[in-house]
Amino acid sequence: MKKNLNSLIDISVSLDTALPTWPGSIGMKVERLYCFENGNDVNVSKLTCDVHTGTHIEAPLHFIPDGYNVTQIPLDLLIGDVFVAYIPLARVITPSELASLDVPRGTERLLLRTMNSKLWKNGSGIFHPDYVALTREAAQWIVDRGIKLLGVDYLSVEIYGDQSSSTHKTLLSGGVIILEGLNLSEINPGIYELICLPLKLVGAEGAPARAVLRDKRNKAGH
Repeated sequence: MKKNLNSLIDISVSLDTALPTWPGSIGMKVERLYCFENGNDVNVSKLTCDVHTGTHIEAPLHFIPDGYNVTQIPLDLLIGDVFVAYIPLARVITPSELASLDVPRGTERLLLRTMNSKLWKNGSGIFHPDYVALTREAAQWIVDRGIKLLGVDYLSVEIYGDQSSSTHKTLLSGGVIILEGLNLSEINPGIYELICLPLKLVGAEGAPARAVLRDKRNKAGH
């Protein structure tokens, strides 16, 4: 069946209590403050989570003391053409893996699909510390090529246990916005339109976001 070129593909993860969260996080919980079952005439819910829950954007303030916050991210960085690359086998992403992807010249937004996306597809609510992530050198490769937004398909771009946070710091100090917690399990490599809008949380270093793709590959004759 021919895909509707105007259709949107949701690459966000669903927020529910089964969602894996970062160790030490308060987790994610939705509670009913008022509900019909208790005799109220309205349903009102309370959401408790940290801003790095599920699919989320990270601004420089996350690791850069004088960096700008999530409300100061230019919206045009979050909407526009994006290249989705597929790295099926790597356990750690290095510059050599990135160099082999044939990222189109002039790419400003890059999403990396790895074996991490299988974790979302399988519905695992367990945090997996052996997720695929980037080395500091890979982060520098991203910066050097003028990429302004990097999206990954698990909860962090950083290798778990790296206390230096060098991958985050290299990206954020180099002007790269980080989009984490994507589900790219059904996304083939190619050029799409990204639409990603985080919550407008004043002063926050990050925010949950809804991210979708619009398929542009058929328009390009692929």
